[in-house]
Amino acid sequence: MKNDSRRSFLKKSLIGVSGAALLPGTIHNANAIPVTPSYSSDLPTRILGKTGLNVPIISMGVEGASAAGFIKAAYDNGIRMFFSATYYGEGNNEKLLADAVRDLPRETLIIGSAVIPKGVDHRGGIFTGESTYEAQIKTAEESLKRFGMDYLDFMLLPYAAKRESIFFEPLLRAMEDLKKQGKTRYVGIATHSFQNEAIKAAADTKIYDVVMPGYNFRNDNIQEMNDAITYAVKAGVGIIGMKAQAGAYWDQERTQPVNSDAALKWVLQNKNVSTVVSGMTNFSELQKNIALIKGNLKLTDEEMKDLKLASNEIAPGLYCRQCRQCMVQCAQKLDIPTIMRSFMYAYGYCNLEHARYTLDNTCISSIPCMECSQCEVTCSAGFDIRSKIMDISRLRDVPMDFLKA
Repeated sequence: MKNDSRRSFLKKSLIGVSGAALLPGTIHNANAIPVTPSYSSDLPTRILGKTGLNVPIISMGVEGASAAGFIKAAYDNGIRMFFSATYYGEGNNEKLLADAVRDLPRETLIIGSAVIPKGVDHRGGIFTGESTYEAQIKTAEESLKRFGMDYLDFMLLPYAAKRESIFFEPLLRAMEDLKKQGKTRYVGIATHSFQNEAIKAAADTKIYDVVMPGYNFRNDNIQEMNDAITYAVKAGVGIIGMKAQAGAYWDQERTQPVNSDAALKWVLQNKNVSTVVSGMTNFSELQKNIALIKGNLKLTDEEMKDLKLASNEIAPGLYCRQCRQCMVQCAQKLDIPTIMRSFMYAYGYCNLEHARYTLDNTCISSIPCMECSQCEVTCSAGFDIRSKIMDISRLRDVPMDFLKA
């Protein structure tokens, strides 16, 4: 990466857009993090909680990107925050992101990755004895090596769920130490389930700087979630939205797309959401999203209708609300919410590798539901649970190498 002189960095600290270097928690280790941030962009921006970072309201999740040039194009269009995860492409996605930004000034970039812990009990929403301090530190350091960087701007703890998982001492201490050691500027959590509980708990730790929840127009009990987000924001925690497209399609056959403009607008109505991570995969999506956020973000009546919010119409779609009401109904004690996320990744986002990884976390057999002559599960979203489980479980029989091709 291109590095300016220290004098240049100090000068930028006085005139930089974000002013983040003047805020508590921005500088942790002068040797490991020598860069003074300057995240200027011509896109609309919002302050990201106590980090003080003035970030564009749209960011990029690079999981679906297949070329470094596409990521660079996002940067050229004003996007500054990019997220990957340690398991995307078995680490190769982090390398792709690193290649894309290698020749860009480091102080203009905000790079984050989800550091996947070991020993996650997805069904219970907790971590286990395998989720050790040492393993988390090692995973984070391996991530840094793939990036070829001394530090990241954000390291997130994914699969955070129940309050006890947020306060799980080995991982909480590991994330805190990664920040103290200058291996990341900020730490946060990413959450799919028990989200309201997780968001509040993250704020209560006084350690986490940001929360990345799945936030969209399909969320269950949205007022409760908004209350949890407000609680966190008042405590200084920044909110980074994900899963804005809510499955991308209303149907498995992909003939009825979700109105992506309306879905993104809906999320950004909440001023407590500082930025939305969008998993853009092609130039047309990039250009459309950039044009959208530069325009009028007010939802029209027609867009409300498209999102099926203007009436009492209920459409199952592909997005599981993760309400977990199905869990106690399943005689086989299957982790249905996680299985439904796998189904969405496969049919909504066409990401079979991610779908398979998610499915593997459920320990589901290749022939589930066979012991039940009739499914007793009633889904609050109207899913045909048995049909979806039998469908997606076939993915277990496909060699992973085929899914990466």
